[in-house]
Amino acid sequence: MIGIVMTTVLSFLLFLALSIIVYVKNRMRRKKIMKTTVEVLIFGIIVMFFVVYAFMPTITVPNMLILNVIVAVLFVPLVYGGAKVPVQYQTMHRSLSGIVILGVAVAVIGVFIYSILALEDSYESISKSEEEEARPLNEENTPISVAPESARNKVQKAMSVVPNTQFYDLGKLQAQQIDGEIAYVAPVEFSSFWRYLRGKETEGYFTITATNINAQPEFVQSKMRYTNSSFFNHNVQRVVYGKHPNYIQSGDAQIEVDDEGKPWYVQTIYKPLLFSNRPDMNDIKVAIVDPVSGEIETYDSSDAPEFVEGSVSSELAAIENEYFGKYVNGWLNSIFGKKDVKIPNESGTESSVTPIFNEAGEMFYFTDMASPKENIDSALGYTLINARTGALTYYNGQQNQGIMDSKGAVQIVNKQYPEKNWTGTMPVLYNVDGHPTWIVNVLDPNGLFKQYAYIKAADSDFAVFGDTAKQTLNAYRLQIAQDPSSVEGSQGVDLTEKSGTINRVLVTSTDSRQSVQFLLEGETTIYTVNTSKAPLAIFLKEGDQVDIQARIRENGTATVEEMQIQGIN
Repeated sequence: MIGIVMTTVLSFLLFLALSIIVYVKNRMRRKKIMKTTVEVLIFGIIVMFFVVYAFMPTITVPNMLILNVIVAVLFVPLVYGGAKVPVQYQTMHRSLSGIVILGVAVAVIGVFIYSILALEDSYESISKSEEEEARPLNEENTPISVAPESARNKVQKAMSVVPNTQFYDLGKLQAQQIDGEIAYVAPVEFSSFWRYLRGKETEGYFTITATNINAQPEFVQSKMRYTNSSFFNHNVQRVVYGKHPNYIQSGDAQIEVDDEGKPWYVQTIYKPLLFSNRPDMNDIKVAIVDPVSGEIETYDSSDAPEFVEGSVSSELAAIENEYFGKYVNGWLNSIFGKKDVKIPNESGTESSVTPIFNEAGEMFYFTDMASPKENIDSALGYTLINARTGALTYYNGQQNQGIMDSKGAVQIVNKQYPEKNWTGTMPVLYNVDGHPTWIVNVLDPNGLFKQYAYIKAADSDFAVFGDTAKQTLNAYRLQIAQDPSSVEGSQGVDLTEKSGTINRVLVTSTDSRQSVQFLLEGETTIYTVNTSKAPLAIFLKEGDQVDIQARIRENGTATVEEMQIQGIN
């Protein structure tokens, strides 16, 4: 409430200045002017209190300028009319009130110009670094989540377990780690103002595992009075605004659950740069609201309690991506020269970004960057933004150049099953054995998960579909090994000399290549050799003795670089 009162009072500074000028210049009517000014001021403060209460404008220089202009335009004429003060038309620079108005106009223009120039300062405030490529993905730790659309669909079907379910809708899904498992958490929210008046408090929240496509949602009963959908002083945004009226709130508050299962509303807030509303990425904080008592604690984003995964909201991460890509060489360059400009794609699941987790359980926001040139569907690289610190890492190595972007990957999936109307969603770029690979969820029209798609980012014709992440990953790696053009697929794996007896043989032929797969006695490793490297391999048979040099991977596959067949070579 203090924040609302403070904002209301600050919005009347210009009104008071102009009213004082009217009072000073009209000696014969001062008593009437004083009385009218006080009456208008009281009336205006009451009106603006409710306006500020409803819209919660942040106390920043641009916002206060605009509010003061609006208040002056609305209420100063009431002082003139109520006190019957004659209006004298003079040249603006010869009138004290005109000089004040002129000064305010110049200030508004100045703030607008500074707001444009501040784009570069906001870019510079981003904590950023560059790396050539991400670490390779391994099947023991595949941070592939179920698409939120699919998870939401399942939770919606389970809403009937909520007491008085007619009062509620499902709130925003938030990815986080609970008891070592990645899960989606979604609060139950009021469906309308009247439902809020009747219900007073919500019933709890849902959780559903984000890494198991067969998982079912679980409802956790936990009464919450302070929520996003509550009204008046029980609204989370209003609680945060009351304590931090000079901080801008980024997106809606999201729910996160601590180790004891208690839900908290987490709201990202940031301090704008002086004289603008542009974010200062060095001053990101997170306000944590107790949904039962309404108590609020504020932390630097990186110092938030450990259970908070997303101190930095997806909305702020999207802004960070935009500034990082567009304003690398200033605002003018983003419009005209566009040197080094990169445009973030909008294929993400939350505000054009996609939350993912690494093997250490840390959450990042993924976004691929494309060229500003039209009709170019190749990616320039991709960014990962740490969801607790806001630190941005840009991956733009040679292997990431010339690859298709996320929109291209989604289009490949969409064209795969036109008769079923299945669509691709949540495209994420991973490094699989040295190959940039798009991993896409395939959903039916009802939002139900159907398949995973692994698409070679450098070859739109190279796509593998499967029912599980691990199955599809293994099939994809096997096809990579069989592809003679994929010499880089074994980078980082040393050559190993082996000798043994052939146990099983399989010859695979396509229009473009022919390869031989075999097993050695006493092993389960699948060896693959391309006939372009060893033409005589086509004559392999069970019982042959071979000497090979191969790159053996941990997933049970190997690529043969050289082969000697006893009795033939």
